[in-house]
Amino acid sequence: MRLRTVVSSVVGLAVYAGGLFGGAGTLRWPQAWAFILITLALGTVMRVRLARTSPELLRERERSPFQRDQAVWDKVFMAVFLPCYVGWLVLMGLDAVRFGWSRLPIWLEVVGGAVICLGFLLFGRIFRANAYAAPVAKVQGERQQRVATTGPYAVVRHPMYAGMLVVLPAVALLLGSVYGLVGAGVLGLLVIARTVLEDRMLLRELDGYAEYTRKVRYRLVPGLW
Repeated sequence: MRLRTVVSSVVGLAVYAGGLFGGAGTLRWPQAWAFILITLALGTVMRVRLARTSPELLRERERSPFQRDQAVWDKVFMAVFLPCYVGWLVLMGLDAVRFGWSRLPIWLEVVGGAVICLGFLLFGRIFRANAYAAPVAKVQGERQQRVATTGPYAVVRHPMYAGMLVVLPAVALLLGSVYGLVGAGVLGLLVIARTVLEDRMLLRELDGYAEYTRKVRYRLVPGLW
């Protein structure tokens, strides 16, 4: 598992660096380096904690985004979302550096970096509350999956997706890309669609989820939806 974790981290950083610096056409982009260092540092802390407290969850999260027991619709989602995500990284490099189509003030970039850090804290709290928070949509029957009801799951049914909807535009802010904000909106719509489909799957396949939805009514935004 240690080797898989290292490989997963290296691949993730290579995707980030390749997309961002490839779009920018230069390595001289301090905001991109800040994003990569934040992701590396906080991601490493999160993986170390999971290795100690929930190694089975870490193992699940290091697996392929395409799995045999994964819902078919989620394989389609991944096949669309992942290329769009990489294209989004390239777009922000083109926008903020290579062509300079847009500019954002420094204070907004700082806000973006702070929100990303807060997002990692939220994700860590989610992993403590839900030992089944796999990156693909499936019910983990072999691990006797149960409904998570504590922590962020007492507020909304899909806090991971809610966090993504905040972190995605924060990344665009840190990188100083207005076009990145537009791209974050497109990715956010895909995340919302996945939320609906996953909710339906859990209602059909996970014992106790229907009762949970009666107690926690909102999917992503308390009081709204």
